[in-house]
Amino acid sequence: MEELFLRVQSRLTDRDHVLLGWLADHGVLTSVQISHALYGSLDFAQRRLRKLCEVGLLGRFRPFRAEGGTYPYHYVLGQLGVEVVAAHRGEELPRKDQARRRRWQLTNRANLPHLLGVNQFFTDLAGYARTHPQASLDRWWPAARCQQMGAFADPDDDVQVRVYTPRVRPDGHGIWTEHGVTVPYFVEFDTGSEPLSVLVDKIAGYHQLARVTGRVWPVLFWLHAAARERHLQQRLTDADIWYPVATAARDSAAHRAVCPAEDVWWLHRRPGAGLRLADLAEAVLDNHDREAA
Repeated sequence: MEELFLRVQSRLTDRDHVLLGWLADHGVLTSVQISHALYGSLDFAQRRLRKLCEVGLLGRFRPFRAEGGTYPYHYVLGQLGVEVVAAHRGEELPRKDQARRRRWQLTNRANLPHLLGVNQFFTDLAGYARTHPQASLDRWWPAARCQQMGAFADPDDDVQVRVYTPRVRPDGHGIWTEHGVTVPYFVEFDTGSEPLSVLVDKIAGYHQLARVTGRVWPVLFWLHAAARERHLQQRLTDADIWYPVATAARDSAAHRAVCPAEDVWWLHRRPGAGLRLADLAEAVLDNHDREAA
């Protein structure tokens, strides 16, 4: 087994390591998401994914559609993949059944579509960066990492920031750079199942995080429909929210064939045309200055 481990690890590419790390952090990705984010060719991606499955680095499953047929293959880490990631990160070797247990949890979780939707947001950004050299997805964190003590602390922060456990539970946190402009952000992926009042109430946790850490990073609500986006913007106004919140609707983005990197964002209390994700860096500063004034 050790010989197989060393032989397989020596043949992994940088792109393989990126994929294994993503699956370790984010659970599951479809063949279409992986292809778009890392390869550009679905055929080439599928050939590589089959090889990674054959040696035990990946596992896969294919859910059935309620209306008939199946979804694309969904990929998770195999046991060898779990061990390779642990070795690559300098972590303790996992239990021998860890991949099997994790796969069972993922295939049986009721909110798998929500997880895949969040991952779609970030793989769309990764795919855009792959084809635009001036853009990069510099960070992609899952919800659990955002809730760790001191998650957003820098080495020179005081002890209050280093021991603070955030109250927020975003669906993801990222850092995006385009044309030299960098914006950290939180993502709230909305399926329409929660009352709008619940979405508005989430802002209080981000406001507290900003007070403790001094980092005012925009909250991005990636909503399923334009009508819900309009209603949320009105609720934010009614609640007198000044924390930087940007909204966008997936149906509108799909109609225009654009992704979250592009001019789909409507920053609350800032009239005008839609903003690109990188534009939010300057817009957030403007919003902060207006609030201070």
